[in-house]
Amino acid sequence: MTDRLKALADAGVSIWLDDLSRERIESGNLAELVASSSVVGVTTNPTIFASAIAKGERYDEQVRGLVAEGAGVDEVIFALTTQDVRNACDILAPVAASTAEDGRVSIEVEPTLANDTDATIASAKALWAAVDRPNALIKIPATLEGLPAITEVIAAGISVNVTLIFSTERYRAVMDAYLAGLEKAQSAGIDLSTIRSVASFFVSRVDTDIDPRLEAIGTDEALALRGKAAVANARLAYAAFQEVTASERWTSLAAAGANTQRPLWASTGVKNPAYPDTLYVTDLVVADTVNTMPEKTMQAFADHGELVAENGGDAVSGKAAEAQAVFDALAAVGVDLDDVFHVLETEGVDKFRASWIELVETVEAQMAASTGTAKG
Repeated sequence: MTDRLKALADAGVSIWLDDLSRERIESGNLAELVASSSVVGVTTNPTIFASAIAKGERYDEQVRGLVAEGAGVDEVIFALTTQDVRNACDILAPVAASTAEDGRVSIEVEPTLANDTDATIASAKALWAAVDRPNALIKIPATLEGLPAITEVIAAGISVNVTLIFSTERYRAVMDAYLAGLEKAQSAGIDLSTIRSVASFFVSRVDTDIDPRLEAIGTDEALALRGKAAVANARLAYAAFQEVTASERWTSLAAAGANTQRPLWASTGVKNPAYPDTLYVTDLVVADTVNTMPEKTMQAFADHGELVAENGGDAVSGKAAEAQAVFDALAAVGVDLDDVFHVLETEGVDKFRASWIELVETVEAQMAASTGTAKG
């Protein structure tokens, strides 16, 4: 089954697992996925950590020790998550050493800081110092307040995974923030080749928001557009990426050793059972991209995923006009695209915050259990 994943990797897509746990690390599962399933990176978020910490006993000893030292819940979360990411970075270090771009593990700044530039910068620097691995990536949301934080964190020589990108307009602002950070780093004498970045463009949530709007409109023209917006949106983003990487501003930085900020397709698990479960993988195959997948999606592609027959599986290059036509049609039937992206970002930040609360409550329960004070 891993032959299909290898074919995907050979088509230029870096496969990153959207999951991490101490169980995966200590059991050898993560190392096995790297060795046999073409996995070359890992992304995490608070929900992933909450699930990992709630299951099994592999965190118990560390929690007990931290509680005994008087650590509060935020300190415990920081210690548990940075240790997992550090250890995952070590597992992926050979990949980072042998490839130009991969072997990366992402950890997210506290989501409650999404609208606080200075606090986001401070959180990113603290996480980077604690993980203390060159193949870590610090996830910063692409909110308006996050954009200047991205620039400052990159300028400090820290590698960044920019997350929560929904629109091509915001994606262009993210790319600008990255280039500005590189320029500041260059002026400070930092070796640009040591800085890495990806830009996480969310996919499935676009269809999840737009499809009900199309159904509410109800015309044949509207209904025919269901399931097309998300892929079209990502293809337009890739066209913007190609435009920026062809610019004189970028080529000057590249000549100084800067690394490309690759597009990363995130939220690629299919939410609508009416759609193929590999839709957001197969239809977004193109070189120089990352697809971060839940294990379920990865297994689905390993089992029955197919690449398009032409162009070595490339399903994106040269399709910008076709994608724009989808967006023009969406606007024509009455979909307010500005509102779509506003809602998606607002809901995205809210979901990030909710997942942080879930993580806090999970860790508080583990702390209480470690001292025998759990409510029963």
